[in-house]
Amino acid sequence: MDKAYSSRFWESADGLRLHYRHYPARNGAKPGAAPILCMHGLTRNARDFAILAQHLSQTHDVLVPEMRGRGGSDYAKDFATYNPLTYVADIEALLAHENISRFIAIGTSLGGLMTMIMAAGGAERIAGAVLNDIGPAIDAEGIARIREYVGQGRSYASWMHAARALEEEHAASFPAFSLDDWLAMAKRGMAVQQNGRILFDYDMNIAEPFQNDDGAAPPDLWPALEALAGRPVLIVRGALSDLLSEATLAEMLRRLPDAVSVTVPDIGHAPLLEEQAVIDAIDALLARIS
Repeated sequence: MDKAYSSRFWESADGLRLHYRHYPARNGAKPGAAPILCMHGLTRNARDFAILAQHLSQTHDVLVPEMRGRGGSDYAKDFATYNPLTYVADIEALLAHENISRFIAIGTSLGGLMTMIMAAGGAERIAGAVLNDIGPAIDAEGIARIREYVGQGRSYASWMHAARALEEEHAASFPAFSLDDWLAMAKRGMAVQQNGRILFDYDMNIAEPFQNDDGAAPPDLWPALEALAGRPVLIVRGALSDLLSEATLAEMLRRLPDAVSVTVPDIGHAPLLEEQAVIDAIDALLARIS
């Protein structure tokens, strides 16, 4: 069977060759249907959206970019450019490259921060948004936990070793995961190198700016969230999340009274966006946009 997507590339302002997956609408996009832009988390890549993107491409064109330093995108020459504002500038270049003036944003963690930043710079372009386990206020406990593992250049002899290491590191966030789930998680986030070892599929230097508060998230994103008012917004939270608290979620819903939320049980940061309740909620969001 043919691949559901094609690999494409665009260029950043500083000359990096950046990769994205394009999932064309399988039955042809409906007239006027906005394409969907899926943006991954800090250490992640386009493979995180494989299942969701195939589902969404039944009716929409779907673009899944890999930020600089991840997956098939070039690593940055200057690691200081590994920050949310530069990632947003890269995405703006992708939108210009594809001649996209209106889109639906789905952002996990870092991708959700980017969605809010883009809304602050021109929310009229955003037809709807999904914010996955992220908000304008980020719990310090979650940031501290991420800082403990990001940028650690560990390698593994086999996928089983890699899966067991992930389980040891993240079991508290995914207590219901089976061994098959951990293996799938490893294969989403890692890649086999030329020497046969398995490593995380990102530039370890992304950790450098993230160790500083300015590299984790821009200050005061509440006005950026409020810029999404008046359009369909879905907020997804893992019930065990240590980044998006229940209090922050409640405040987000207060400030965006038309937004809806879904909380995924037995999952921390971040839901996979493959859970049936989440897929149903995203389908409902798309129906509202249509």
